[in-house]
Amino acid sequence: MESDDLVTVFRLPAGGTDEMEVETVQGLLESNGIETVLVGDQPMPNLAEEIRVSGADEARARQLIAEALAAGSAAADEAETESEKQ
Repeated sequence: MESDDLVTVFRLPAGGTDEMEVETVQGLLESNGIETVLVGDQPMPNLAEEIRVSGADEARARQLIAEALAAGSAAADEAETESEKQ
């Protein structure tokens, strides 16, 4: 995946510190075959703040995130678990 083709599909809100939320969204996307890149703040690079994907995967990634948010976190966890079984 070329870095100039990457688009941000998920970002923690300003001041957000919930690293688990980023990891959950990343897991959802990757379990659906979408390669991700995590981007963090320079002073604390181990805490990702954004998830980027290839421009070709942007629409599908946004759709998956929107569906997961609409269904709630429990449904997102369930979908991730089911896809890992396949």
